[in-house]
Amino acid sequence: MDAPLHRHVCEVAFGDTDASGWMHFPNIFRYFEEAEHAFLKSRGVLVFDRAQGGWPRVKVSCDYKRPLLTGERIEVLLEIARFGASSLTWNFAVLSPTGETAAFGSVTTVRVNSEGRPQLITAAERAALEG
Repeated sequence: MDAPLHRHVCEVAFGDTDASGWMHFPNIFRYFEEAEHAFLKSRGVLVFDRAQGGWPRVKVSCDYKRPLLTGERIEVLLEIARFGASSLTWNFAVLSPTGETAAFGSVTTVRVNSEGRPQLITAAERAALEG
């Protein structure tokens, strides 16, 4: 990812690893989500509110290149791959402490109202996300 929209640094938590000390594979999405929420908040975009809705996931994929270990400082890179009328597809990469790609993938979310029905991404949300 040459020019990520957002970079998020964190540490692999002990509770996210298995008995070998390696991150258990589904937890990569927890770190993606932490980065996504930090980005949305930094842009003043709603993450979730019972009265206003949120951005549930409708499709996820990930390729794993190397294990991540308890205590390693990792960096999550985000970019927006595609805007739909009510959906947003993120690309992400998770870098090891040496800067090597440990995992990469995509997550598609849909902007929904409080009843869980798709709603259009507003012009203000789109501008905040693109800017």
